[in-house]
Amino acid sequence: MKTTLITALLGATMLAGAAQADEVIFAHGANPGNPRYEAAEKWGELFAECTGGAHSVNVAPSATLGDDAEMLTSASAGIIQVTANSQGAMSQIVPEIGLLGLPFLFSDLPTAWAVLDGEVGEMLDARANNAGLKIVGFWDNGIRNITHLTKNVPNPGDLKGMKIRTPPDQMTVDIFEALGAAPAPLAWSELPTALESGVFDGQENPLVNIYSAKLHEITPFVTMTGHKYETTPVVVGLAWWSGLDEATQACVVSATAEAGKMQREMVAASDAALQPKMEEEGATFAEADKAAYQAATQSVYDKYAETYPELVAALRKAAGLE
Repeated sequence: MKTTLITALLGATMLAGAAQADEVIFAHGANPGNPRYEAAEKWGELFAECTGGAHSVNVAPSATLGDDAEMLTSASAGIIQVTANSQGAMSQIVPEIGLLGLPFLFSDLPTAWAVLDGEVGEMLDARANNAGLKIVGFWDNGIRNITHLTKNVPNPGDLKGMKIRTPPDQMTVDIFEALGAAPAPLAWSELPTALESGVFDGQENPLVNIYSAKLHEITPFVTMTGHKYETTPVVVGLAWWSGLDEATQACVVSATAEAGKMQREMVAASDAALQPKMEEEGATFAEADKAAYQAATQSVYDKYAETYPELVAALRKAAGLE
């Protein structure tokens, strides 16, 4: 045990010391087949090419270097350099990023991307800087739907008492409490086991995440609620970033944007392509009464408008709701 601990500490020290070295560690939690996984691999190729081989990239997928919160801590500490992370984990550091998940805020993905690629994204990056992190771009984590072990949930009343896993994101918890469910946060990497053991009745995610993690095989009833949007912020350690020359910083940004364009397109195409595939594999789909869901979650807007009145109003206007 002691030898293992010492080895781990030495390894962490070496990695921290290598923050300015030629190897860049890019960590994320997605599995093969997920657009985030594919984009991270692409990022590694693009960044190495852009730097003329001065930097190599070690991509660590599938939460092998910890869950999203742990990866953010590692980035700020210089143990890793880059992570394609999650809105939920980032909202614990930058609470304002959680507002992107206000219920039914974005009617489609291009609207969300336009908001993130503008002043809102710059503001969120400025907040992240205060925690030793820099957001170099926003990839996508789709518009989310609900899966259940035994039934579809087309009406809000169908969720009453439902034990549902959420990401570590207060906004999602608030949405499902407003809907009468019993939500509880859990790390993504632990979700399949928790569903199989019956700890939860279901969960919520975009179809691309559901399919790549084979969650539809455990919770085969899929209701297309489209209740909230989530981004995938691509985050680097601020100390590492500050130590890069301008040309290398430009490579970070360009690799993030180019890989992100591919990733966003993959997410956007996934719903139409995946539904028939999932139905062939045994999933049962239902459409939600979105008007009823929207009415049932109005209290969530009221809550956050009290704390962030100007930002909530600005997001509603940018999203075309006002």
